Amino acid sequence: MTTARTATMFLAAASLFCSHAIAQDEAADGTITTDSHRFQMLADGVYLAMYTVPMFNSNSLVVINDDDVLVVDSQITPRAAKQLIAGIGQITDKPITTLVYTHFHYDHAHGTQAFGDVQIIGHEFTQKTMAGDPHNEPTFQREKAGHPRAIAWLESQLESAESDEQREQLEYRLGLTKARAEATKEIEPVPPDTVLSDRLDLTRGDREIQIIFCGRAHTGGDVVVYLPADKIVYTGDMAFSGPSFLGDGHVDEWPDTLMNLKELDVELYVPGHGPPFKDPGRLDLVAAYYRDLWDQVVAVRADGANAGEATSRVDLTSYADTLGIRRPGTDPLAVARIYQLLDERGE
Repeated sequence: MTTARTATMFLAAASLFCSHAIAQDEAADGTITTDSHRFQMLADGVYLAMYTVPMFNSNSLVVINDDDVLVVDSQITPRAAKQLIAGIGQITDKPITTLVYTHFHYDHAHGTQAFGDVQIIGHEFTQKTMAGDPHNEPTFQREKAGHPRAIAWLESQLESAESDEQREQLEYRLGLTKARAEATKEIEPVPPDTVLSDRLDLTRGDREIQIIFCGRAHTGGDVVVYLPADKIVYTGDMAFSGPSFLGDGHVDEWPDTLMNLKELDVELYVPGHGPPFKDPGRLDLVAAYYRDLWDQVVAVRADGANAGEATSRVDLTSYADTLGIRRPGTDPLAVARIYQLLDERGE
């Protein structure tokens, strides 16, 4: 967010959630920027779509083939998905025929209804979860519960705003947050209609697309989308250059999953949030972090600590220089998940 916004800019930005109008700007490197997304060209016909509105959302991968378009991850709401689809329409007039879910989380899979009649591919775990009770899935419930709290906080800050500039910034953010809350009410999750357990290979024109389950990690059904000719893999939230959210993770299995991912011939890792990275050594580093976290929590639990106590007793500051972990303690949702897994195993 910039340091100053006029009232006109605020109104235009807030209306993004209700408008399909797209303003396009193409950079020399092939990057295309619309009102809502930046489409970064990764290879011929392959784009990383990153949300530029200052609200939480996932990345998407856009793969333009000879006759059609495949999209990976459908965005956080149908409104955000419509913006993505409109942006793709500025790049190509080929139809979107296929959508792939990297996993079931709301920010990656709740925009699907905007895509209409397309093939939807996902892991069998993702299909089971989304065909169950996705509206009451915990990560989605936390997102929804956060909207009224954020709105109340922003309104309270507006009452004490000390300058026109601060007021404009708060009004802009409040407008976006209210729009997101309304957009969330429109969501009707759509489960995959094409399911894989280990791997599914697609051929679109002269392009090979591999959808691969490397093992349990961020959820029980993460898949990656691998483009072998381009040596690009889209990893969703299974692999970042740092740690991911662990609240639904299989923390002790995750390191092995990352090592399975490393076996692919890859030059560019494209995560579900943030920018791509090239160094496969980051996978080793994050795998070590997950192993250390798991071992520390297991040890603290064996010492009689409850999950709340374990959260503060874990110390991973040995990763200060590499992962930026500079204070003792860790995410309570990660510890709660590890305790849950240990309870399920009777350990």
